[in-house]
Amino acid sequence: MIDVQEHFYDDDPAKGHPDVRTKLKDVSYFFLGNGFIQAAVQVSPGGEGTPVGLLVMDPEHLGKKRESLTLDANSGLERTMIHIKSGTSVHTPQGKVLRARWLFEYQTPAARVQWRTRNFRITEHFFCPDKFQPVLIREVRIKNFHKSELRIWLHTGVCEVAAEQELSLNPKEEKAVFLRYALDCSHNKVSVDCVSNSGTSEEALRYWEKVTSASFGMPHLDHYFNASRVQLPAVISNTGKVDGSIWQYNREWVRDQAMMTVGLMLSGHHEIARRMIDRLLEEFVTDEGDTVDSSEKRHPDEVELDQNGVLLYAIKNYVMWSGDNEIISKNWNKIVSTAEFPLKDIFRHQPSGLLANQREYWERHRAHGVEKGMELTHQLWASLGLSSAAELARLVSRNEDAERWERRADWIKHSMLNHAQYGLVDERGFIKRRKLDGSIQESLGPLSEAGLPEEAPLSSDEVHLLNPDASTSLPIAFGFIPPGSSVASRTMANLETLWNQSWKDGGYGRYHSSSEPDSPGSWPFPSLFIARACMETGEYEKVWRVLKWLDTLPGAMSGSWFEFYGSRLAPPFPQVGITPWTWAEMLILLCHHIIGIQPEREHLRIKPKLLPGIKKIRALFPLRNGRINLEIKKASKEKPCEFRSNGTIIQSSNEEALISYSMKELWVEAFLP
Repeated sequence: MIDVQEHFYDDDPAKGHPDVRTKLKDVSYFFLGNGFIQAAVQVSPGGEGTPVGLLVMDPEHLGKKRESLTLDANSGLERTMIHIKSGTSVHTPQGKVLRARWLFEYQTPAARVQWRTRNFRITEHFFCPDKFQPVLIREVRIKNFHKSELRIWLHTGVCEVAAEQELSLNPKEEKAVFLRYALDCSHNKVSVDCVSNSGTSEEALRYWEKVTSASFGMPHLDHYFNASRVQLPAVISNTGKVDGSIWQYNREWVRDQAMMTVGLMLSGHHEIARRMIDRLLEEFVTDEGDTVDSSEKRHPDEVELDQNGVLLYAIKNYVMWSGDNEIISKNWNKIVSTAEFPLKDIFRHQPSGLLANQREYWERHRAHGVEKGMELTHQLWASLGLSSAAELARLVSRNEDAERWERRADWIKHSMLNHAQYGLVDERGFIKRRKLDGSIQESLGPLSEAGLPEEAPLSSDEVHLLNPDASTSLPIAFGFIPPGSSVASRTMANLETLWNQSWKDGGYGRYHSSSEPDSPGSWPFPSLFIARACMETGEYEKVWRVLKWLDTLPGAMSGSWFEFYGSRLAPPFPQVGITPWTWAEMLILLCHHIIGIQPEREHLRIKPKLLPGIKKIRALFPLRNGRINLEIKKASKEKPCEFRSNGTIIQSSNEEALISYSMKELWVEAFLP
């Protein structure tokens, strides 16, 4: 059975230099990497920690922030700052004059930090110049605003290693210093040297020219898109390894990584997605089809039964975008076992045909009071996964398997939506969970063995409610039910109680905070679940509410958000980290729902929805062996929806168009009233 100590940690943020803390006042982290090196530029303007610090990690080794190779136990990240000596004065970045942002028009995506002293303006650019070397470049440009020539010494370092350069600057002159950070994985060390130029490779330049680009004509959306498409691949190792929440868990999940591959495909990082899927199938799925969560194999009662379906959906998504059927043939046996595993008798609830065990979507289990029963998301993903497996089977002429899986997918969906006693719907819309006897599990009653701290809401004497739960928005977000249905509208109305529960600064909780075994607070990626569902139901004001809320949070500057926002009980719980899944959810919202690009087996579906305020979207996506250039425009209300393309438009309506894959270089224009 699950050891309740599994997610208890001893990383005390009160011990050590302030830089060991992940949460610093107003902090943002800019993540950079190429699979061989991982870095984060810490920008902390609020007076806590090093104002501009550089964290370098080996992406193959998941660890805590305090274990970063450039973080010194005594001085934190202070030595990684730029120190400018002029005369008898030494200047370093100060929070109140810091400015930081992503620079996407640079050679390759770069984090740009700018700060000033009385006589100088210092601009720093951090970027990976190469696709295959564990190297980071830091370009430091110093401009002299004094009326006379000045001589300066630039100094920085990494732990015990120092780098220095002397410069003379005429009035109004600007000069650049290039610092090269190299990771030595075999010795867990980082070196830093001054070099003559950035050494940016042609291959790196070509790579970033090929990936997805998009402009929404709105700074917030452009920032969210670009920050997500750059940082998601940056935190994934060359072998496909990635922490479920950076610096927090030091563990991996099939579900999280499968959803990351969906974001990678949307943003044009197809090769990285393929590596991740191959690794998941090879290392995280057993021959029997069981999947790993939190880097652990589970007892049948504790298996996360949604993970198989999420992985199958991700594989289908990869194939639809890439046209790469070889992944199906190569991994056919694992695909079969992944599809068949949830259908085992041990999980089958005989009266309904639904899946049952004692684990829920957010990983609470028996010790937390979860009773054996049927979880909504387990049914949703079993059905979606089996339908995805059927699509994959048809592509390799496994038609009997396809028909069988499609029948089981339909059966599960029908029972989930319509079974009189066991269906997961009531007057509130979707409900989270039913017990084996058909009664709704409305609350949790934790066992003494849960070992929860007194401060956790689930430890209190109040009723610990299971409903509502943000995961009930997923059937709507994934088009599992019509968005205009009464079930959808009732579900979305019920979910509104998750906004601002025991907090006042916005955001949805992942579920009712009374049943939280951890720390209560608002969660970005479940909030994006709900925003995606709102795009489908047409509740655009709620989509904007989520997007504007994200802009108010620490991390908004870089577009890298913490897993949740609230007071963390650390220890025994780990320090909160940056969750890569959030970037994938943002890309799905922007590309799948708003731009509306949805590749299918025989044709491309374009189903755009313009949020109020957007007048034009331009986007370029890698698609199969070619590209698609999209332009979506707001037309006058009097004009009907219109689609134009150099490809064959198979059919179109006021909402969407189906377009053939007949052209390698495809363009589509959409005019929406």
